Amino acid sequence: MDTSNKNSVLYSVSNFMERVRETKRRRAAMKMRKGIHKKYLQKMLLLMGVIFLGSCGHHKDEYHSVVDKFEDLGKDYQGTTLSSDPFLEEYNTIEITEGGHTFLIPERKSELQSYKCSECHSKPVAQLKGKEFQKAHWNIKLQHANQDAMNCLTCHNAQDMDHLISLTGSQIDFNYSYKVCNQCHSKQFEDWKGGAHGKRIESWAAPRASFTCVNCHNPHKPGFESKWPAKFNTQKRQDRD
Repeated sequence: MDTSNKNSVLYSVSNFMERVRETKRRRAAMKMRKGIHKKYLQKMLLLMGVIFLGSCGHHKDEYHSVVDKFEDLGKDYQGTTLSSDPFLEEYNTIEITEGGHTFLIPERKSELQSYKCSECHSKPVAQLKGKEFQKAHWNIKLQHANQDAMNCLTCHNAQDMDHLISLTGSQIDFNYSYKVCNQCHSKQFEDWKGGAHGKRIESWAAPRASFTCVNCHNPHKPGFESKWPAKFNTQKRQDRD
């Protein structure tokens, strides 16, 4: 091998080795930078944790959530001596438990004092509407649901008019008429159990006493009529007319 070729080969080898060393230096520098960056992130996270924990001292009127505030302010609550009992003396109530909620509702059967339903409803309704029988509440017009889906016997037990009936044929006491409503109005029933739907009787202090569906809604026509407010702008009324 002549001198020029030998020098060319040596130069190529030297150049290749230099590139190898440069690549190693770059990799080492990259590894070092990653290590420094990782340590920096760890320190920043640690610092943020210290700052966060330091801000959780729960100083006066400082809470992370409404629940935290309730729990903190209520930790020393010892209850109340207030009671609804004095206001409920004029009501005849019964206690029920539904979905873990126990409360009082008005007893309803005591209102049926004059006659039991079965004293008149001794025959099928179609026969009772004849001329030979005395009229009672035949003026009731059912405006609750589509007539193809609902009639009187959807809720009233044709075999025993002293009781209501479920969609599956189970007997329901008049005192528990809300169980009939629950079959279709399950969302309202869930709200009513928890106290979000309906009306409390007299007081918000324990024991809880609540009206049932039929105390506010006419079961034959449950929708409320539209009404003007007790006080309203007469000019606006004239403009609307």
